[in-house]
Amino acid sequence: MTKAIWNGVTLAESDQCEMVEGNHYFPHESIKEQYFKKSDTHTTCFWKGQASYYTIEVDGQQNKDAAWYYPNPKAKAKNIKNYVAFWKGVKVEK
Repeated sequence: MTKAIWNGVTLAESDQCEMVEGNHYFPHESIKEQYFKKSDTHTTCFWKGQASYYTIEVDGQQNKDAAWYYPNPKAKAKNIKNYVAFWKGVKVEK
């Protein structure tokens, strides 16, 4: 089981993650939505498409844009549609 942890809280947990470019992408249904706030930030990857972001909030502390996902990925990245990946100090462990 792969877990994403930040500030002592498990944000997501799944045994069905997808690995892309060294990042674990968690199925959306595996995230604990109470810790996720949609962000206005968007970036573009030339082969995956436009990414959207979440700010993580745990115990009043925020980690801005610490999670991202592709709501409408390009064809080569369709396996991560709406899957969520992490960075900015979020620890991913098995």
